Amino acid sequence: MGKSTFFNYLVGSRISIVQDTPGVTRDRIYAESNWRGRSFTLIDTGGIEPTSEDIILSQMREQANLAIAMADVILFLTDIKQGVTAADKEIALMLKKSGKPVVLVCNKADNFDKDKQDAYEFYNLGIGEPYPISASNAIGIGDVLDKIYESFPPKVDQEEESNVVKVAIIGKPNVGKSSLINKILGENRAIVSDIAGTTRDAIDTEFENETGKYVLIDTAGVRRKSKVKESIEKFSIMRTLLAIERADVCLMMIDATEGVTDQDAKIAGEAHEAGKGVIIVVNKWDMVEKETGTLEKYKKEVYDKLKYLSYAPMIFVSAKTGQRVHKLFELIHYVAEQNTMRISTSVLNQVINEAIAIVQPPTDKGKRLKIYYGTQGSTKPPTFVIFVNQKELFHFSYERYLVNQIRKEFGLEGTPVRIIVREKSEKN
Repeated sequence: MGKSTFFNYLVGSRISIVQDTPGVTRDRIYAESNWRGRSFTLIDTGGIEPTSEDIILSQMREQANLAIAMADVILFLTDIKQGVTAADKEIALMLKKSGKPVVLVCNKADNFDKDKQDAYEFYNLGIGEPYPISASNAIGIGDVLDKIYESFPPKVDQEEESNVVKVAIIGKPNVGKSSLINKILGENRAIVSDIAGTTRDAIDTEFENETGKYVLIDTAGVRRKSKVKESIEKFSIMRTLLAIERADVCLMMIDATEGVTDQDAKIAGEAHEAGKGVIIVVNKWDMVEKETGTLEKYKKEVYDKLKYLSYAPMIFVSAKTGQRVHKLFELIHYVAEQNTMRISTSVLNQVINEAIAIVQPPTDKGKRLKIYYGTQGSTKPPTFVIFVNQKELFHFSYERYLVNQIRKEFGLEGTPVRIIVREKSEKN
C-alpha cells in the first residue's frame, strides 16, 4: 500500500521499515513532522486486515484501532491501482464510526495525469474527496498536507517543555521488553507474543508519572548475527543502535532464567560505548528458584560477565506480574541526573590532588607523569579533560584509579565516565 514510504517522506527519514512484503510494519511508529508552522506527530500503523484470524495480523488490527483512538486526524491510504477493495469498504465503515476527520489518500498514482482519473471510484467509500498521490515520486503530497492542516484542532499555547528523559528498552528478542512497556502503561502498547522477535520497529511512547516525564523507546530485539538473514532483521539491529543513540538512559533487560549471554554483552557494550546511563533490569525473576543468597550470587555473576557495567545499578523485576516495576522510575530519574552531572573545576581539582597524594602518578624510564589540572568538558556522559606533561605516561591503570576516585566522591552511578588526556607544557 505504501504507508511506510509515505510516512518516511513526511518525516524525512527512514523510520519505518520499507519492503514489498505485506505486513512488514507491525507496531505503531511515532515521528514528528511540520507543515505551515504547525508541528504534529505521525503514527504509522501496521495496517488493518479486517477479517484475518492470524494471531499477528489480528493484533496488528488492535494496534491500528489504538492509533485511531489516539488520533486527531486519520489518513486512510488506499491503492489507486487496485481500485476499491472489499477491505477498503470495511475499513471506511470503521473509520466513519470513529467520528474523526478522515483524509482519503489514493497512492501509487505514479503516472499522475493518467492515474488521477481512477481516484473518482473512491468517492463510493463515502468518506469525502480522494487525494491521488505518488509517495515514491513525492507528487500530490502538498495537497494532502493542506487537507490534514485544515483538520487540526485549534492551536493551544504549549507550556515550556520540561525535561523529558528518553528511555530505550534494549535486549535480545523475547526477553520481555514489550511486556515491560505494557505493564508500565497498562495497555497493550506493543504486540506481545511468544514468537521471538515480534517487535520489529522501535516505538516511542510518551509517559508521565510523579517522578517526571519520559519517552519510552521500545526496540526490536537484537538477534545473533548468524540469525540475521532477512534484511528486515538488519534494519531492526540498526534501529536498536539508533534507539540507543537517541536515549538518555538504557534499560538493559536480561532474562533471569538464561543469565547473561554473549548477545546481552554485545548489546550492553553498545550502550556503554555510546555513553548512556544504564540500568540492568533482570526480568522473569519470579521464575527463578530462590534460597538464601541467590540474589547476591546472581548479581555477582552478572557483573562478572559485564565488567564494564560495574557502575550500572541492577534491579530484579517481573514484567508479567509487575513485581518491582514501580521502582524503575525513581532509578531512571536518578541515573539520568547522574549522566548529566556537572562538577566545578575547583572541586574536581581538589579530588584529583587528593587522589595524587594517596597514589603517586606512575613513572616510566625515570620520567614521572605530572597531572597539572582537570576540567569537565561535557556531560552525557560526564567527560573530564586532564592536562598532563606526557600522554604516554598516563597508563590505563592510573586512569581507572582516577575514575574510581571521582566516582567515590561524586557518585556518578549508572553512567560511564570518560577521561580525555591532553599534553600541556609546564610553562604554559
